Amino acid sequence: MREDAESDGPQLAQECDARLTRVGRFLRKHHLDELPQFWNVLLGEMSMVGYRPERQYFIDKIMEQDGRYKCLYAIRPGVTSEATIYNGYTDTMEKMLERLNMDLHYMETATLKGDLVIILKTFGIMSQG
Repeated sequence: MREDAESDGPQLAQECDARLTRVGRFLRKHHLDELPQFWNVLLGEMSMVGYRPERQYFIDKIMEQDGRYKCLYAIRPGVTSEATIYNGYTDTMEKMLERLNMDLHYMETATLKGDLVIILKTFGIMSQG
């Protein structure tokens, strides 16, 4: 991102985000900007599959509308999730709330087979951009 990307405060990602550099746009398109999070997986701070961590500013905004967000803290955040696959980057509050619903559903129905499907679909999306 450009140095002044959030000079007006935290912002959600947008489809044609003017804050991205050319390299950043490529990294985001192919989800390569997520690769550093594998270090957190190796440290045991994150899982491969789980809810996507969010910045506190946006957690507070979500909690104003749906207090169930705190339920997500029962599991580790993940590098990928069903919501990431089917909901993409969240650019509106409506998408954030839909992602919350999907993450809570994941918590209730998580299986090893389901996690493997999510991982495979994630690699498919990454390869296609």
